[in-house]
Amino acid sequence: MGPSRLTGMTTVLVANGPNLNRLGTREPEKYGSTTLEELAAHAMQWGSELGLEVVVRQSNDEAELVGWMHEAVDHGWDVVLNPAAFTHYSYALRDACALVTAAGHALIEVHITNPHAREEFRHTSVISGVASGTIAGLGIDSYRLGLEAIAARV
Repeated sequence: MGPSRLTGMTTVLVANGPNLNRLGTREPEKYGSTTLEELAAHAMQWGSELGLEVVVRQSNDEAELVGWMHEAVDHGWDVVLNPAAFTHYSYALRDACALVTAAGHALIEVHITNPHAREEFRHTSVISGVASGTIAGLGIDSYRLGLEAIAARV
C-alpha cells in the first residue's frame, strides 16, 4: 500500500489480462457493452473518489502481466487484477501474484462474469489461493468493489 512519490496517494494497479481489450464488442451479453477505455475512466474516477491513484493496464501477454506484478512489488502498489483466461492455468502469474501479497500488498482478483456459473474449466482459479480477495460476477462493478476493498485497508 505504497504512496506515490508524486501525490502521496496510494497507487493501485488495475491490470487486465487477455481479450479484455475487446470489451464492449466481445460477447456483450456476457461482458456488457462497456469498453476497456470506459472501464479505465471509471476505475480512475472511482479511485479518485476513494483517495487512490489508479493506473490501468491491459495485456494479452502473460510475461507482461508477470512483469507488472513485479513492478507492483518494487513500487509498493496494491493490485486489482482481472487475470481473464490466465486465471485457470497461469502458474507463472500465480507466483508473481504471490509476491505481491507476500510483500504485504493487497491483490484483489476480479471477474466481470461469475466463472462458477460458466464452463467447468473456468471453475478453477490458480490465482484465488494467493489473492487477498476475489470478486466475481458483478460486471464492471467488480472493479469498483475491488478498489473499495483496497481503500478500506489503507
